[in-house]
Amino acid sequence: MIDMKAVVVRRPGGPEVLGIERVPIPTPQRGQVLIRVKAFGLNRSELFTRQGHSSNVRFPRILGIEAVGLVDAAPGGEVNKGQIVATAMGGMGRDFDGGYAEYVCVPAGQVQAVNTNLSWETLGAIPEMLQTAWGSLFKALRITKGEKLLIRGGTTSVGLAAAAIATNHGASVASTTRRPDRAGLLRHAGADQVFIDSGSISEAVKAAGGVHKVLELVGTTTLLDSLRCANPRGLVCMTGMVGNKWEIERFSPMDAIPTSVGLTTYDGGPGDFMATPLQSLVQQIEAGELRVAVGRTFGIDAIVDAHLAMETNVAGGKIVVLP
Repeated sequence: MIDMKAVVVRRPGGPEVLGIERVPIPTPQRGQVLIRVKAFGLNRSELFTRQGHSSNVRFPRILGIEAVGLVDAAPGGEVNKGQIVATAMGGMGRDFDGGYAEYVCVPAGQVQAVNTNLSWETLGAIPEMLQTAWGSLFKALRITKGEKLLIRGGTTSVGLAAAAIATNHGASVASTTRRPDRAGLLRHAGADQVFIDSGSISEAVKAAGGVHKVLELVGTTTLLDSLRCANPRGLVCMTGMVGNKWEIERFSPMDAIPTSVGLTTYDGGPGDFMATPLQSLVQQIEAGELRVAVGRTFGIDAIVDAHLAMETNVAGGKIVVLP
């Protein structure tokens, strides 16, 4: 076989610009790995790229910042043919063609070998989701046992994963949702407390004792309120932007950031992905110790429907596509 099925975006726009095409299979060079893609998760950054908000992306482009599958070729011998692997970040779907295809060619330095019996559906949900949750919690927030964590945007796939990981680490978790009917989903993921998010919850959080750390996944639309949720010497990490707003207008740090509260961000790259203990986390999933919420699964021919589900926030977990 010399060509493959891929999702090609030739111009920015709505889900309808996601076109199924036959394109040549990439030829890996030394230092690269060709992966036969078995599953890939959807990420909101791909939605932003599709809409034209990633200024450095040139079209046409195959999107996709993550993928799992089997090694087809590795000219440098970094991994063996047939090995189960995961890859994420490093310019996938932005600087070079990404995982929305039957094959993807990536630098060997962003490929993790995984030994597992998990289904492709489950494995496909985890590379970027767990990398982001793990990095936000332990690199940016430096969460420790006994601390209370607030996850703003708790029903996102990263929010659900972060709740499970933080709970396993001994933290107490409070999560937010705009929909009261999603409270059960949050508690199942590990949240001890649920706040119904009207956009302003800091008074309710403070009345409940406040929190040590805040993982902000909604973004700039709720960040100022999240800063007010943190106790003195607390820390807030902005990781997500599901609120679809990039900047804070008329931002005044002295007014916005409470005394002694810290503000940081997390934007993981390939080094962060490689530092994520993926094999250990996979083993926890296999043992039933770490819950992963797969929301919906689609075939690659239904990629437009998959993006619509992501854009309208109806999945209730990670969306996974099986080529």
